[in-house]
Amino acid sequence: MQKHHKTSLWLSIFLILFAVVSIPAIHLIRTKINEHQNIEQLPTGYRDDASHLNKTKVAKIVDAETEPHAIQKQIQELLSYARQHHLKVSISGAKHSMGGHTIYPDGIALNMLPYNHMHLEEKTNILSIGSGATWQQALQYLDGFGKSIAVMQSFSDFSIGGSIGVNGHGWQQNAAPVSSSVQSFTLMQANGEIVNCSRYENPELFKLVIGGYGLFGIILDVKLKVVDNVALKFNSISLDPQDYLKTYQQLVTNNPQVQFAYGRLRISDKHRLKQASLNYFIKTDEKPLLLKQQQNKNAEVKRIVFRGSVDNEYGKRLRWDLESSLNQVSPYTSFSRNEILNEKASLIANKDPSSTDLLHEYFIPKSQLAAFIQDLKPILTASKIDLLNITIREVRHDQDAFMNYAREDVFGLVFLFNQKKTPEQEQQMQALTNQLVDAVLKHQGTYYLPYRLHISREKMRLAYPQADDFFDLKKKYDADEIFNNQFYVHYQ
Repeated sequence: MQKHHKTSLWLSIFLILFAVVSIPAIHLIRTKINEHQNIEQLPTGYRDDASHLNKTKVAKIVDAETEPHAIQKQIQELLSYARQHHLKVSISGAKHSMGGHTIYPDGIALNMLPYNHMHLEEKTNILSIGSGATWQQALQYLDGFGKSIAVMQSFSDFSIGGSIGVNGHGWQQNAAPVSSSVQSFTLMQANGEIVNCSRYENPELFKLVIGGYGLFGIILDVKLKVVDNVALKFNSISLDPQDYLKTYQQLVTNNPQVQFAYGRLRISDKHRLKQASLNYFIKTDEKPLLLKQQQNKNAEVKRIVFRGSVDNEYGKRLRWDLESSLNQVSPYTSFSRNEILNEKASLIANKDPSSTDLLHEYFIPKSQLAAFIQDLKPILTASKIDLLNITIREVRHDQDAFMNYAREDVFGLVFLFNQKKTPEQEQQMQALTNQLVDAVLKHQGTYYLPYRLHISREKMRLAYPQADDFFDLKKKYDADEIFNNQFYVHYQ
């Protein structure tokens, strides 16, 4: 009898372990098998952006030259041609904006990605770089010098010029947006003149171009501040979202050794916005490994875990549980600063041609964070749009950009939604966006402008009261509105 009980016990344990392992495995395998492998291709002569909802016919697509003297002559001739033929010029890098910011119908689309030269001035720790270079290219170059980017956004496959154009931000501790690491840049204006822009030279243009969405000229060469590449150790804790600010101040703000920090909110139906994690990286005295010595073997597994959460409650719970478990069983893992920054958007790539992943971002004064999260719950519960992720990042007061979204120290809440490419879901997304912006305005916050153009020009000015002055200055520097895009058409 005792032997029978032991056999039954071991059988029960085996069945439990089998279920624990096999059910998630089956879910992830099914996710992988059901993926579409054929990515939709754009017809010749059309442009789109990361939204996959802005397919637009253009008159001409021009790839930038690679050398400084050649590109100057090329763009001057291009602007002359545009003026003679009454064409508009839009500027793009990696095209990760989502509201037609890099496109104008029947206009000239200038692709800056080929212009990616770079040179490190080691004595001054300044990187001179072509605006078409991606952050990943910059990191790989700097890695050999033991250096790193001072401030950049979370994905490394965005272009330098594009990031300045939207004034992107990252998750560096105690840091303002990307503009804070820009020393200066050269700008090709609508009349073909090249001017240098900094906080001391053409300061008005400097402020307008940063977060100016390509409306004031073409950024050519950029000088960026760099810092040492260092080794960092990972830490993570679970907490109640209502305690996020207090905990963040204790563990991150008050610790000068912390270099990166971000939070995550639980978004599954069960426990929605009732659980959070705070993840941060502390500087150590170890020698950082070079990027070429590091291998990200689990990138596809991470992507499938993420894609398995699309429109799937079980997948959302599984992702949260797996991330929480990994955070607990592998604390104090060591990374180099460059390794942390060198993360591409392909890590979460959507291969379903019938849907698209759309970003929103809302900037909330720190003291308003807990109340804002409470107001989010009924909005998100009632929505029919599939929410995939909410990340929390600190952004310090930005004193550079004219269209400033961080007018004080704020938390940026980055939302990722999965939307079907149907008119019904587009209407639902527009309604949801307006509800979220209303909640943001209630808490004295702002919303980020590089995304879908679902907010009216009137409501946009409630978040950005400086907008009328911004568009007036656009006409001061570009009276013929040569530099143009769908963002400008919508909001001017």
